[in-house]
Amino acid sequence: MPRASIYISDTPQPHQIDERYLSFAIDISVLAGGFWWEGSSIIRKGLGGLRVQPLSLNSKKLDRLVQALGPAYVRVGGSEADKIHYFEDPTNDKDSLVLTKAMWDSLHAFIQRNNLAFSFTVKYGLFKRQLHGDWQGSEAEKLLRYSLERGYRIDVCELGNELNAYWAFHGINAQPGAKKLAQDYSTFRQVLHSFYPNARVLGPGSAFWPKLGETIKPFSNITKGFLANLTEDIDIVDWHYYPFQSARSPVRTRSAKPENFIDYKNLDDFKRYSLQLKKWRDELQPNAQLWTGESGSAQCGGEARCSDRWASCFWWADQLACGALMSQAVMIRQSLIGGEYGLVDRLTLKPRPDYWLSWIWARLMGKQVFNVTSSDPNLRVYCHSLAEGGQLDGSRCLLLINLNKHSVTLDPSIAEKVKAQYELRAKKLTSKRIKINGKKPKLKKGKLKLQDFPLLPSTNVVRPLTINFWIMEN
Repeated sequence: MPRASIYISDTPQPHQIDERYLSFAIDISVLAGGFWWEGSSIIRKGLGGLRVQPLSLNSKKLDRLVQALGPAYVRVGGSEADKIHYFEDPTNDKDSLVLTKAMWDSLHAFIQRNNLAFSFTVKYGLFKRQLHGDWQGSEAEKLLRYSLERGYRIDVCELGNELNAYWAFHGINAQPGAKKLAQDYSTFRQVLHSFYPNARVLGPGSAFWPKLGETIKPFSNITKGFLANLTEDIDIVDWHYYPFQSARSPVRTRSAKPENFIDYKNLDDFKRYSLQLKKWRDELQPNAQLWTGESGSAQCGGEARCSDRWASCFWWADQLACGALMSQAVMIRQSLIGGEYGLVDRLTLKPRPDYWLSWIWARLMGKQVFNVTSSDPNLRVYCHSLAEGGQLDGSRCLLLINLNKHSVTLDPSIAEKVKAQYELRAKKLTSKRIKINGKKPKLKKGKLKLQDFPLLPSTNVVRPLTINFWIMEN
């Protein structure tokens, strides 16, 4: 049996992840009933081809699923965030998307009862900037004023969605340059803080493509220039990243296929781009946090029979752990619900494999992060302090992601320190259901505990195509 050696540092990294590190998004298209991906094989200006019904958030089952992942941020943004109208439609266009007061009220009731923090993408607008000049905050002021009057929570705001890709969604003439965007952000900060002085400002949320990064130089490589031209410090520097692309995507540099999800080389781009972003942050905005502001398995809604299956857990486990290692304070998953990449099926409210991976991560992986090395590139290994409230407080949790199709044996000295093991596995990569320690996870009246799963015999063998959490004594 192949062997692998790992080394775990005794000293944690100086940074810690946020208590809401593992967070999630609800796309504004799903919330307000816009053009979405499910059931559609076409794409139009970055949107799906079918209109969906507005999402009902008044669901006790959804509440229970959300509370089991908390604490978390919920981000409301997405491609239609920049064309949506707040409360009423001045154009009377049949294709217009309107965020009604009832929708906004329902969203904030959902946020309040589930103890979520809120991140919102404010509309940048579709006007041609060369003709109309600066960003205007009148629409945003209407929304913010109403929210303040109702006592609604707004913790984080950004201006526009994936502004380096604006040309693809909204036309060449709508694309802002880095310097212009920085100027608009100054106005945006003033408008936001006139209503919510403690809300943090996040940006620029640039989209990075697998293999390509920010794509077209110098037209859409705006992140560094944006950070360099800011006249005031920004609170959070963030980016968006999808490691794969669905069949709907008009540009596919790396297709979403089950086998691609377990190729370690395909997972390494995230680290490379994270280091690049961290370098820019350190040079230009050293006081800002780093966030992955949006990430899912595959662009354009995810890939059926892949993003919603066991295969997707491998990239998600690796990216969660790698993001923490790379100083990302928060990781926002696209999406909580909606699309094949949703943690929860939109129509049935059934949790998918990625949900259960997220559930166990939230219970075991704490704020402190330790460096780990592995001699086998297909055995991805990470280490955190054990989450507060977990068994054996003060210990560590070792995450082992075996991408190999064979078992790997570790040094017995590692196994001697292990006090409990949780193994996630499935029959095949395209399985809809997974097991934790041989038992299917299921919430019963919203409750499920680690103690509900049978203990495994202590072992130093990591089985093929499994994701493992090992609790180790300090």
